[in-house]
Amino acid sequence: MKKIVILLSMSVFIVLFTMCNKAGIFDENGYDERLSGGAATIFDETSHAFTHAVDGLSKRDAQVHDLGDKTFEQTFVSNPAPIHGGLGPVFNNVSCISCHHNDGKGTPTAGYSTSSLLFRISVEGKDIHGGPVAANGFGLQLQDQALVGTKPEAQININYTNMPVTYPDGNVVTLRQPTYTLYNPYTPLPTSYMISPRLAPPVFGGGLLENIPEETIRSFVDANDNNKDGITGKANYVYNPFTQKMELGRFGLKANTSTLQVQVSAAFQQDMGITSYVFPQEASYGQQQTANMKPNKDIPDSSLDATIFYVRTLAVPARRNTVDVEVKSGQQLFTKINCTGCHKPTVQTGINLNLPALSNQRIHPYTDLLVHDMGSGLSDGRPDFLASGNEWRTMPLWGIGLFSKTNGTPYYLHDGRATTIEQAILWHGGEAENSKKAFMNLSKDDRSKLLKFMQSL
Repeated sequence: MKKIVILLSMSVFIVLFTMCNKAGIFDENGYDERLSGGAATIFDETSHAFTHAVDGLSKRDAQVHDLGDKTFEQTFVSNPAPIHGGLGPVFNNVSCISCHHNDGKGTPTAGYSTSSLLFRISVEGKDIHGGPVAANGFGLQLQDQALVGTKPEAQININYTNMPVTYPDGNVVTLRQPTYTLYNPYTPLPTSYMISPRLAPPVFGGGLLENIPEETIRSFVDANDNNKDGITGKANYVYNPFTQKMELGRFGLKANTSTLQVQVSAAFQQDMGITSYVFPQEASYGQQQTANMKPNKDIPDSSLDATIFYVRTLAVPARRNTVDVEVKSGQQLFTKINCTGCHKPTVQTGINLNLPALSNQRIHPYTDLLVHDMGSGLSDGRPDFLASGNEWRTMPLWGIGLFSKTNGTPYYLHDGRATTIEQAILWHGGEAENSKKAFMNLSKDDRSKLLKFMQSL
C-alpha cells in the first residue's frame, strides 16, 4: 500500500512539474507544428479563418471583442447621424472590413468601395521626430474619396507592365510592374513629392506580435552581417503621438507604427476621417476646403478601445498538411536557402497576465518585424522614420496559404503587384537577393515543394 502511495505521489509531481515548464523547452519532435499562434491558434480553413477570437477570453472580454467586431464591420456615414457618424470629409473607404476583407488582405485598386490600396505622401526632409514631412495641402496620406461638397485630394491611376523572368532551367514567370500616377488634385501638388502604395494587410495575430519582447526583436539585427549571409535588418524606431515617445515600430508595412492602439486609431482617422481621443484632428486639418473644422471625437472611446481589443484578440489559423512529405521537404528547402534569415519561424511572446492565450506562447509568425533592404525593384523611394525607400518590414507568413479563400484573388507584397507566392519571391532583391537566386536555381520540382510548404502556412 505504501508503495502505491509513493508511486501516485511521484506521478502527481511529474504532472505538476511538466505543467510548469515553458513551451519553448519541449522536445522539437513532440511539438505540434500546426499551432502557428500557440494557444491563440484556430482550426479553420474556410474564408472565415482569420475572423475568430482567441480561446479562453473571459465573458466580459468576449463581449468587448464582439463589440469591436461590430465596429470593425460597421459602415460609417457623414454627420449629422445618431450613430456611426463622422465619415470624411475626405477618406479612402467607409469601414475597416471594406479594406481588410474577412480580416485579411485587401484588393489593390483605388477609388472603389472594395479598394484596399492607399497612398502615403510626403516631401523631402524629416519632421521634428524624424518621421516623414507632410505634403502641404495633402498631409501624410492621400484621400481619394470625399463627401458631397468636398473634393477628393487626388485620384490615382494604376498601370501594369508585364516583365518576364526566366529561370536557369528555362521556365518563365511573368511579373507585373506597377506605375502609379496622381491626377485631378484639388489643389496643385507640391514639387518633388514622394508617394508610397500600401495594401491593407491581414489584421489577425496582432496581439501576439505586439507581445513579442523588444529585446527579442532587437536580437535579430545583424548590423555588421557577422554571419556573412548578406542579411542585416534594422529596427525602426517611430514616434507614438499618444505616449509622445519614440518606440520600436512593429506594425505597418515599414514598421512605422509601434502599437495596435495607434495603428487602429490612425486607420480610423486617415482612412475614414473618423477622429478619436488618440487623433482628435481630422486628417485634412488645415487644408483650405476644411479650414473651419475643429478637433473633436467622432468615435466614442469605448468603441475605439473595443476595436483595438478586437484586433488584439484575433486568433491565428493553424498550419495544414504538416506531415505531408513534400511539405516537409519544402520546409527544409526554405531553411536551406535562408528564407529564415528574415522570416523567423519561431518566436516566444512575453508575459501578458490579462490575456493568457497571448502570454508566453511559442508562435510561428515567420517574421522578425525588422525592416530590410528589398532592392530597387520594390523601392517606393519614400523614407519612413529609420526605414529607407528600399526597406520594408518582413511580412508575417502565417495564414499566407489561405489568402485565396479569404480574399478571392490573393495579392502579395506591399502593393499587391504579385498574385502568386512565386511572383512575390521573384520580386525579392537587396538583402534577399541571395535567397531569391538560390530559389531560382532549385529544380522545378524543388521549387514546387517549397511553394507547397508556404501554402501550408
